[in-house]
Amino acid sequence: MKHHDHDEHQGAARKDVRQRAEALVRELVTETLHTSWELIKITIPVVIITKILEELGLITLLSGILEPVMGIIGLPGSMGLVWATAILTNLYGAVIVFASLVPDLDLTTAQVTVVCSVMLIAHALPLELTITKKAGASFTAIALIRLTGAFIYGFLLHSLCSVFHIWQEPAAMLFQVEARPDTLWAWAMGQLQNFALIVVVIFCIIIIMKLLRVFGILAFFERMLEPVLPLFGMSRKAAPVTVVGMVMGISYGGALIIRETNSGAMGRREVFFSLALMGLSHALVEDTLLMLALGGHWGGILVGRVVFSLVVIYLLALATGRGLRAPSVRTHKGL
Repeated sequence: MKHHDHDEHQGAARKDVRQRAEALVRELVTETLHTSWELIKITIPVVIITKILEELGLITLLSGILEPVMGIIGLPGSMGLVWATAILTNLYGAVIVFASLVPDLDLTTAQVTVVCSVMLIAHALPLELTITKKAGASFTAIALIRLTGAFIYGFLLHSLCSVFHIWQEPAAMLFQVEARPDTLWAWAMGQLQNFALIVVVIFCIIIIMKLLRVFGILAFFERMLEPVLPLFGMSRKAAPVTVVGMVMGISYGGALIIRETNSGAMGRREVFFSLALMGLSHALVEDTLLMLALGGHWGGILVGRVVFSLVVIYLLALATGRGLRAPSVRTHKGL
């Protein structure tokens, strides 16, 4: 009888574990689909409009505007087309343009590091600024911070490399990029692949974030960052979303960023500074590796960029903390 009761108890325990596991999976899938849809419904109209503008020649027009700017930061004018492509589309599109131009140019590691750095700070602006706006910050303010920040950092990096003769050896690309089929069908298939990847990445992020919270790692990071974040206009509540944005990027982490910033846990001011910091330094793993493969130096595209970003946000927080009006931030409901 006792053995029978023991078997029943084990069976009930296994059933309970199975039910809990099924409930967890349903919760993860539901949260992933909801979060992914929040991002995809923003992305779809933006990528379509961007494609239309691209076909109408906006990239060529923008590259013409950027051409004289390239000279100020020590780059040949043709790099304006590379940056314009990055600004309006994404880094991968810019990489293809860069790869097609670089054989005819004798670029140094310093020059490649400069063009990589400005692209890392200001790229995919139609999409990423739309996400930023949805998350609660001013479209115009973040755009100005990213574009101005990219130019200033590029100029500083060029000046330092020129004065101290740093990274003056010929640049070497670690791979060759083949041009993708330039058809509407190929573009549409590429976008569908991106949407599928967004769902997968968000699913992984949600699992990782839950594990980090369960094991107390997020709380640990929050305690570690608590004395530092006020220097940048943020509280410890901004730590998780800022870390996600800086590591995963705004495109993939965008839906989680929107959800967290609109939850009401963060104040309007710290939402702005968190998004501004992400704008200057995000996707620190994937994008940095891509730029390293183009021949950029890690000292400029990673270390220098992060330091520059922190200094910019510190100065902004210091300035607004001294009584200047904080940058405009809209709530989710006001959009």
